[in-house]
Amino acid sequence: MAYVSIESDDRMEEGPEGLQFQSFLGTDARDTSGVPGGGSNAQRGYIPDRPGKSSFWNIDYYQPYFDIDTKTVLRRCYSTLIPNGSYIANHLAPADLYGPFWTLTTLIFSLFVFSSLASSIAVYLSDPDAASPTDPLEYDFGLLSTAVGLVYAYGLGVPVLLWLGLRYLGIGEWSVVETVALWGYGQFVWIPVSLLCIIPVPVVRWVLVGLAFALSGYFLIVNTWPILATADQKAVRLIAIFLVLLHAALALCFKVLFFSYYAVKQIGPKDPIPDPEPTARAFW
Repeated sequence: MAYVSIESDDRMEEGPEGLQFQSFLGTDARDTSGVPGGGSNAQRGYIPDRPGKSSFWNIDYYQPYFDIDTKTVLRRCYSTLIPNGSYIANHLAPADLYGPFWTLTTLIFSLFVFSSLASSIAVYLSDPDAASPTDPLEYDFGLLSTAVGLVYAYGLGVPVLLWLGLRYLGIGEWSVVETVALWGYGQFVWIPVSLLCIIPVPVVRWVLVGLAFALSGYFLIVNTWPILATADQKAVRLIAIFLVLLHAALALCFKVLFFSYYAVKQIGPKDPIPDPEPTARAFW
C-alpha cells in the first residue's frame, strides 16, 4: 500500500470542473439568537419545506371553487336565460360551486315563502270576511323539508351521478365541478317563476311552469348533448331522454306540491288537475 503526502493549503482553489468552493467556517451555523424556536429552515441554511396540494378531505381543497365575486355569479345566472351550447366554455371558465349552492338554496327559500304566500291569498279569496288580518298564519314546515330534499337531490345528486356514469363509460372531458355548476345555474329560472306563481290563476301558473321547464330543460340538454354525442355506443344518447323525463317530473312536483292552492271561486279557466278538496288548501 502506498501513501501520498498532501500539503495543507488554506487557499480555496477552483476545481477541475469549474466548481467554485466557498468557506463557511467564518460563520456560526448554530447562532440562532433573536430567532424564535431556533430559527426557520431558511435561516438555518436548509431547503424550506414546500407544502403539497391539499387533499380531497381538506377544506382548503374546495376554497378555489368558492373564490368568485357576486358580479360574476349574477352574470352566470342571467346567462342561463339565453341558453346556448357553449355555456361551459363561455361562462364557466373556471367553474365554481359558490353560485350553484346559493342558486339552489335561494330556490328552496323561494318555493317555501311564495308557496305560503299563495296559500294565504287563496284563503283570503275564498272567504274575505272570515280571513282576519290579525289571525296568525301557521306555516307548513313540512314543505320546507320537501323543498330541501327535492332541490338538493336534483341539483346536486343528479349531476354527480351523471358524471360518475359517464366517467365509468369513459365519455366526456368535463369535470364533476363543471357538471354540478351547470345543473345548479340551470335552476335559476325557477326562482322568478316561483314568485310569479303566487298569481291565483291556474292556467297562468301552468304556463309559467311550462316555460320554466322548457327553458331550463333546453339549457341542460343543449349543453349536455355534445358530451353524450361523443359516445360510440348509440344507446348512451338515450340518457338525454331520461334527463328530459326527470326534469319534467321535477317541474310537475314544483307545481303540484307548492302551487296547488286555489280559491273556492276559481279565477280563470279550470285547472287540468282537479283539487280533491272542496275548499281551498291552506296552512291551518
